[in-house]
Amino acid sequence: MNIKGKKISIIGAVKSGIAAALLAKKLNAIPFVSDSSNEEKLIAAKEIFEKEKIEYEFGIHSNKVFDCDFIITSPGVPSDSEVLTKAKEKEIKIFSEIEFASWFCKATIISITGTNGKTTTTALMNHTLNNCGFKSVAAGNIGNPFSDFVLELNENDFFVLETSSFQLDYIENFKPHFSVILNITPDHLDRYENDFSKYVASKMKIMKNQNEDDFFIYNADDLNTISTMKNSKVQKLGFSIKKEIPVGSYLKNGDLNFAWFGKVSKVASANDLFIKGEHNIANALPVLAISKLLNIPNQKIRESFSSFKGVEHRIEFVREIDGVEYYNDSKATNVDSVIVALKSFTKPIYLILGGKDKGNNYDEIKNLVKEHVVKIYAIGSSAQKVYDYFHSITETEIKESLEACVLTARNEAKPDSVVLLSPACASFDMFNNYEHRGKVFKEAVNNLL
Repeated sequence: MNIKGKKISIIGAVKSGIAAALLAKKLNAIPFVSDSSNEEKLIAAKEIFEKEKIEYEFGIHSNKVFDCDFIITSPGVPSDSEVLTKAKEKEIKIFSEIEFASWFCKATIISITGTNGKTTTTALMNHTLNNCGFKSVAAGNIGNPFSDFVLELNENDFFVLETSSFQLDYIENFKPHFSVILNITPDHLDRYENDFSKYVASKMKIMKNQNEDDFFIYNADDLNTISTMKNSKVQKLGFSIKKEIPVGSYLKNGDLNFAWFGKVSKVASANDLFIKGEHNIANALPVLAISKLLNIPNQKIRESFSSFKGVEHRIEFVREIDGVEYYNDSKATNVDSVIVALKSFTKPIYLILGGKDKGNNYDEIKNLVKEHVVKIYAIGSSAQKVYDYFHSITETEIKESLEACVLTARNEAKPDSVVLLSPACASFDMFNNYEHRGKVFKEAVNNLL
């Protein structure tokens, strides 16, 4: 697409907004960036825009936003925000940053979404491709905006995109060659009018533009995914940790198998995965399927699985102090992620829970907490909700900061136990993002020494 001379308004001046503005300028469009946050929070963006001579406004969305050919919105901007609502009333086209970047992409796109496991699966897929001699870049929701790299890769290369529902909300022609839905469970319901079906519909957009030349890999164990698959053209492959399936990848007797219309081959063993746990086997199975579709040899797949060490902020071991292990699971921004974390330990747990609530239903972890958790430290804007729910189930205390949680846990946790940050909530009430939250936790732990 030729966007030379096009006036493009970009809503949001953080990572994806900055990247979209720079890409637009590089392609000779006229970007204008608008962010309602105050200037103090956007110093880095201001420096970039002034250096690149990109026009911007902070602290307001003025009418200049609507003087454009189309709008690019950052995933952090709610669909019902005033600025997007007005744009829709004016019938101005709105696109996500991944949609915008995809217009200029020559490389093969692998797009991965799901409520849980996106980051690990994206990182493992990217690691496998690079380990097997391909040139691949992981981008999207994983931390690096698609727009930052889209002009750097060519036809024989790959983009592995971690794709959130917010990014999929505003796609039009975005078309991955491989799309993956790992699972769909309630999350972000505050952004979807507390309507789970709207959240599911957003996830399913990942396959809407795919055709018979493309591949859709889905979780055959997840009813929410199976019941809403509507694209009849795309080639579908399932993955399962519970049963054999005729087309796709599955776990059986500790082996990871690939089935292709009657032909079944053992590709790897669950023991080949350095990252352990049933949830990580589920994350690896779609990577295995795509790898086989790309004709990657089994030995190279096994090597890739054994050399992948996991991702930061997902059940990440920080250190052991006086017999107590500290784990950073800051990426656990929903209840389902906490279920995985709690099931990962047999030792007693001191759990740090809370943040910006997204409509959490804690009934789902009530029994796990009763069984595994010695004490909960409640933090953030949802601390009172956490306390009200759990104080009759296990000892629960509201703390004013993450550092205070760590210091108190240091004094209370007994040897051979675990202090776990697995908040089940977004981070934006106290931190810039979940990465920031995780780094603060790790600093607090390391400061104990």
